[in-house]
Amino acid sequence: MSIGELFSFREWNDTAWSEDAECRGLSIIFFPPAAERPQARERREAQARQVCQSCAVMTTCREFARSNREYGFWGGESEEERHAAGFRLIAPIGVRSRNIS
Repeated sequence: MSIGELFSFREWNDTAWSEDAECRGLSIIFFPPAAERPQARERREAQARQVCQSCAVMTTCREFARSNREYGFWGGESEEERHAAGFRLIAPIGVRSRNIS
């Protein structure tokens, strides 16, 4: 199955919950810039995790990211944490793609 076929089957969920998210306007700490170094990633994700801990919709956000195979930091969870929990990305990139079974 090609990536295009995977996207054609994607069912978009209701995202009204995102209006109540603490992260609104803070996408810079939830999505990595190009060529981000590991130490910078750790710092960025620590900031994102702090924002998520006080968010009323954290669980809904995490479920959305898991079911829609999202990239970035969602619901207090990184891409690697979602992968470890059994939720795979559609098209993993970089080092992570070599470790996906």
